[in-house]
Order: sequence, then C-alpha cells, then structure tokens
Amino acid sequence: MKNHAKRETYTAEMIEPILARKMNFYEKYVKRALDIICASAAIVCFSPIYLGVAALVRIKLGSPVLFTQDRPGLIGKDGKETIFKMYKFRTMTDERGENGELLPDEVRLTKFGKWLRSTSLDELPEAFNILNGDSGIIGTTKKNLDFTGVSLA
Repeated sequence: MKNHAKRETYTAEMIEPILARKMNFYEKYVKRALDIICASAAIVCFSPIYLGVAALVRIKLGSPVLFTQDRPGLIGKDGKETIFKMYKFRTMTDERGENGELLPDEVRLTKFGKWLRSTSLDELPEAFNILNGDSGIIGTTKKNLDFTGVSLA
C-alpha cells in the first residue's frame, strides 16, 4: 500500500512588504568579518573530520559525497526571494523503485546516515555557506543586501 500525501488548497494573500533599511557598521563589516574568521577557522580545524566523513560517505553511500539543495534566502534588492545552494554530507542512497521513482526517505536512509544526522556531522559543510556569505553564524547575512530577514544560520 502506497502512502499518498493529503492534498490541500490554500488561498494566497498579500503580505506587507519588507521595508528597506540601511545596514549599520556592525552588520555590514564586523559581523561579516566574524563570519569569515569563524567559518575559515572551523574549516581548517575540522579538516581531518571533513576528510574522514567524506571518505566514509563515499565508501558507504557512493558518489556524490555532498548533498546540495536550493534553499530560499533573504529578499534581494529586486524584491525577489534569493535562492542559494545549501551543502550537507549525503545521508541517503539514490535507490529507485521499478518505475524509476526514488524510494521513500525511510527506505533510503541508512544506519550510517542516521548516525551522521544524530551527531550533526552531516551539517559540517554548511561552514562553506557561511564563508560564501549565503548564511551567517548568528543572525542574517546575504551579500549586498539592505533588507531585514530571517536567520539562515
């Protein structure tokens, strides 16, 4: 028996626009510098762990080692939501059924993948998102934005 998602219909409503504001000195320079310093230090300090986890993912789950997913970011100057690629270590296989569709997540998630998730080691590559300016260690960060938004960290 297949599980089917319940379908629901929602009505779109207009929401208040996010008001533009100037970023202060801390937001523009200090916070970004701290993000770069902390992310760089984490990447250097944890590089043996990165290499070890990457090797284990490659052996146990195959290639690719990294899972990427497009995630919504902050609202850009053009008023549109920005999209960035979020990086994580892969925790599931790419097993497909007879008709070529991916099997359910609970079938594709391996013991090793569950362990990676429970220890949060799958999230180590997100330091590269911080280094790129796509997310921040604390609060909001997005290159060249003058808008408020929600935290991506």
